[in-house]
Amino acid sequence: MTGKIEPVIGRYLHLDYAGRHHRIYFEAAGEGIPLVCLHTAGADGRQYRGLMNMDSVTSRFQVIAFDLPWHGKSSPPAGWEEEEYRLTTDSYTGIIMAVIDALGLRKPVVMGCSIGGRVVLHLAVRHPHAFRALIGLESSAHVEPYYDTTWLHRADVHGGEVAAGAVSGLIAPQAPSADRWETLWHYMQSGPGVFKGDLYFYGIDGDIRAELARIDTAACPLYLLTGEYDYSCSPEDTLAVARAVPGAKASIMKNLGHFPMSEDPALFLSYLEPVLAEIAGSRR
Repeated sequence: MTGKIEPVIGRYLHLDYAGRHHRIYFEAAGEGIPLVCLHTAGADGRQYRGLMNMDSVTSRFQVIAFDLPWHGKSSPPAGWEEEEYRLTTDSYTGIIMAVIDALGLRKPVVMGCSIGGRVVLHLAVRHPHAFRALIGLESSAHVEPYYDTTWLHRADVHGGEVAAGAVSGLIAPQAPSADRWETLWHYMQSGPGVFKGDLYFYGIDGDIRAELARIDTAACPLYLLTGEYDYSCSPEDTLAVARAVPGAKASIMKNLGHFPMSEDPALFLSYLEPVLAEIAGSRR
């Protein structure tokens, strides 16, 4: 019997943030320009496993994906049982900057999807000089609630299966079956109330429509990539952001949905590669 070991290394970062101790799990692969990847609501950094195994990426970029507290292998901080998890703009941007600082990353590229695609817009407003570039996947300025989120945290409902059911239609119909079901499995494993808590940022607190005009792409380039089958962040939602932010570069990805990096990693790379090439070229 033979086996293969992937070039992905997982470690834990101990971090004190906002008066609480956190044990943050992160994975990394490659070397070069730091590329910090932010997972979607209710999921974790495994969504970027395809990218971390692509030599064409890791030969130029150090790909880093960390699990937010409460997500994946990052447990909640002590005392979590006494509170309701709720992600806010301040807590989200704060923990991202704290992780980047703790890992000693200088001028990284940050790429986020869904809630991560929203938060990169906030990072562009709040920390325009901290990044080499920002990449928003499925990035919108706001989303109107389109289903009842109370179903996501009830004692009489399997929260993980409901979460997976809620997002299943966001995956493109062309997605390979194995990748589709792995993407949904990440949601089935989500902690109680975590997906619902993330959607507080996505649907309420993270609304950035009034601040888009403050984004300066001369200070930090902004790239937007959205799947044509995404109805949570529709192509028009992303193009509206691009129209509101002079200099932002947007592309609509054919045959992809809301989770491009995990639902079809190879196809996603065909759209991401020109962006990475431009960022790597600008460094030189």
